[in-house]
Amino acid sequence: MLVDTHAHLQWPSFDLDRIKVIARARTKNVNAIVNVGYDLAASGQAVNIAEQHEGVVAAVGIHPHNAKSFTESMARALRNLAKKSKVVAVGEIGLDFYRNLSPRDRQMEAFELQLALAEELSLPVVVHQRDAAQETLKVLREFSGKRVLMHCWSGGLDMASSYVQLGCMISLAGPVTFPNARRLHEVAKNIPIGSLVLETDSPWLAPQPYRGGRNEPAFLVSIADAVAKLRGVDTQAISDITTENARRFFSI
Repeated sequence: MLVDTHAHLQWPSFDLDRIKVIARARTKNVNAIVNVGYDLAASGQAVNIAEQHEGVVAAVGIHPHNAKSFTESMARALRNLAKKSKVVAVGEIGLDFYRNLSPRDRQMEAFELQLALAEELSLPVVVHQRDAAQETLKVLREFSGKRVLMHCWSGGLDMASSYVQLGCMISLAGPVTFPNARRLHEVAKNIPIGSLVLETDSPWLAPQPYRGGRNEPAFLVSIADAVAKLRGVDTQAISDITTENARRFFSI
């Protein structure tokens, strides 16, 4: 069994075949999918999809790209969504200083408010960071919840190790399958197996066999295969361990 710890099944590219996509995932033994929000509307959609499909759960949150629109009324609506029975995390939240689609101070404010919400509701958090590794680490050191998943890790081993030392989980996605992704290969080989989970980040970042096309949860098997090969173990071992890690993290 596998758990896709990060997908966006509410994205419009799935509107015509969402049911088939979820069914295909099951045929590949991907029996649990965490469907993740990125703004208020998408978070509501994530919850609705989770409520309609067995094996799908939801995370709700405001992505740093959308932090400029974060308001008190949005925070209240997010809190109400986060209390739904199929919501297992707050996310994806964090800091993105690469695109800077929201001012940095607004990103920081939204990040800290959502971390506080997660702490209030005893939920783990799914964190997006890009070009803000040190700033994100600093914020998380002050967050006492400690159940933190670093989504779609793209950095090197040293920084990954800093997050692991803080108690964070590291999630690897399709890029770990790319032949020239040497930094990610080092991460996959060397981080503690108890800190590792897998994701697709569907519909983006399809793994090497499907690169350039729409990604979907069924392709998680290719990511598990690549990580297993890098670590010198069989795919079943990686599947079993990462599934247990994900289940423990999300309490599913």
